[in-house]
Amino acid sequence: MSTRPSTPPATAASPPPVRVLVVEDDPVAADAHALYVGRVPGFSVAGTAHSRGDASQILKRTPVDLLLLDLYLPDGHGLQLVRSLRAAGHTADVIAVTSARDLAVVREGVSLGVVQYVLKPFTFATLRDRLVRYAEFRAAAGEASGQEEVDRALAALRAPQPAALPKGLAPDTLQSITETLRAAGPDGVSSGAAATAVGISRITARRYLEYLVDTGRAARAPQYGQVGRPELRYSWLSGR
Repeated sequence: MSTRPSTPPATAASPPPVRVLVVEDDPVAADAHALYVGRVPGFSVAGTAHSRGDASQILKRTPVDLLLLDLYLPDGHGLQLVRSLRAAGHTADVIAVTSARDLAVVREGVSLGVVQYVLKPFTFATLRDRLVRYAEFRAAAGEASGQEEVDRALAALRAPQPAALPKGLAPDTLQSITETLRAAGPDGVSSGAAATAVGISRITARRYLEYLVDTGRAARAPQYGQVGRPELRYSWLSGR
């Protein structure tokens, strides 16, 4: 008597990944953002663009569900890109990744379909949280049973408190170090100079600077003097 091979039970197919186009003029920051997106389950990087024109060309030939969009691009404001997409009938959602804090720009972005704002500087955990919440919002389907269900769907997009920093680091001090680093320009600063500017110890300043390096927002490089060991200098990468 022959037997048929057993058939494995059917399982629900996983939804296709959300295809993300990273639009960021700073190549180092763009690579970091693409790396972050690739680390979040359910998301894939459809491409990377460094200008509005590059993004438009990619969107013509590549399916994209979500733009991770810097607002300050070398050939126009990021919201100009969103306006042109909407005029062309493109329905891709947008998460703005920017250092812009002008609430008028935020309101205009909301009117154009920007679903989230992530302010620079940010950590991987912050972006991951926004992407996960966006995925929850995107997955909502069908007809709502009432106001409560509509509220729950919209609540998925509301950002929680900022992601916790590593133990021993404070947000206010991190902001001060970040401002010092950005003000230093391409020459950067040493941990000693940053410590003096902020009013903390050199060891503490170095912890914050190394944290910014680890999260892809700063770079370190040795500066060789005439005598002694080279001094490490830190420079800002991903903001303006």
